[in-house]
Amino acid sequence: MRTLILALTCASFVGCRGFTVSTRNVVQMEGPVETRVELPPRLDGGPVQPFTVPSGHTAGGGSVVILDVDGILLNTDYTGMMTAGENPVSLFREKLDTIANDACVKAVVLRINSPGGGVAAVELMRRDLVRFHQKTGIPMVACLMDVGAGGAYYLATAADRIVATPGTVTGGVGIILNLYNLRDLLGQFNIVPQEVKAGPFVDLGTPARALTVEGKKILQDMADEYHQHIRNEIRQARSSINLADGTTLDGRVFTAAQAQTRGLIDVIGDLDQAIELARQAAGAPGAAAILYHRKNDPARTVYASTPNTPLQTTFLPSIPGLDRSRLPTFLCMWQPEMAMEKLSGK
Repeated sequence: MRTLILALTCASFVGCRGFTVSTRNVVQMEGPVETRVELPPRLDGGPVQPFTVPSGHTAGGGSVVILDVDGILLNTDYTGMMTAGENPVSLFREKLDTIANDACVKAVVLRINSPGGGVAAVELMRRDLVRFHQKTGIPMVACLMDVGAGGAYYLATAADRIVATPGTVTGGVGIILNLYNLRDLLGQFNIVPQEVKAGPFVDLGTPARALTVEGKKILQDMADEYHQHIRNEIRQARSSINLADGTTLDGRVFTAAQAQTRGLIDVIGDLDQAIELARQAAGAPGAAAILYHRKNDPARTVYASTPNTPLQTTFLPSIPGLDRSRLPTFLCMWQPEMAMEKLSGK
C-alpha cells in the first residue's frame, strides 16, 4: 500500500515577490512496484484509416488523399492537461506510409495551415515527403489555407504545384531562436544561478544572463547556415521564384497575390480547386476525396483536421518571454504573437 499526502500552498499572483511551500510526505510501500501506462485518448483510436468525404465522386475512380498539416510543427508530443494532440512529425510519417501502401490513391493534396515550426522537425517532414513523392510518383498539389509560412511553406515546395486561398498569409522564410535575458526577473525572486560547468559555452543562450558578443556570433552563424540551406532547397524546388530584389526569402510574409507575383505559389484558388487540379494531374476525374484519421476522429468534410493543440496546458497567466523560452530550438516559423508557444503545448 502506498499513501502520499502532499499539501501545497502557493501565492503566485501578478506582482507577488515570493511564495511559500509547505509539504508533508508519508510513504508506506508493500509489495513490488507496479507500472501503469495510460495512452492519450487520441491514440486509442488505433492506426489512421481512410474516411471518404462527400464530394460527388466515388471511390471506384480511385482517391485523392488530403494530407493535413496543421499547427506548430515540432518533433514532440503535444501534451497537456486534457490533451488532444499528437506528435506532428510522427503522425505525418504514419500517414505517408499508409498512403504509400494504398493502391487506390491517385494523387495527394497537401493541405497546410501552419506558421512553420522547428528547423529539424520541418526538415524531417520534408525529406519524408520528398522520398514519398519519388517512391510513389503520384501527383501532389499543396494547398495553403489561412497560413502557410516558414517551415510550412518549405514543406509545400516539395509538391508539384502550390495553391493558396486569396486570404492566405505565406512566405516568412527565415530562422529565429527565442532567447530572453531574465536575470532581473529572477533577481526579484532572489533566484541566483550557481552553475558548475566545464566548457565556457555549454550554457550558451541561458536566460540567466545576457549573451556575450562571442556567444551571439556562434548562434547567429548557426541561424545563417540553416537559413541558407532552406533557401537553397526552395530555389532548387521552385525555379520560378523571383529573387531579383533579394526580399522574397528574407523572412517577410506576403498575401497570395504578392506571393504569386514573386513565384512562391502557382494558383490563387481554394481547397476544392486544389483537389480538382490533383484529379486532373492524375487523370482520375472520378477520384473521391479521402482523409486518413483515427477512428475516433472521423473526417466528414475536406476541412477536417487532426488536432495537435492541447485543450488546456496551465492555470497560470501567460508570460510571453517565459513562454517563448519553452522552445529552445531554431525555428523556421512566422512568429508575430508573443504567446504563440501556447499553441504547441510546450
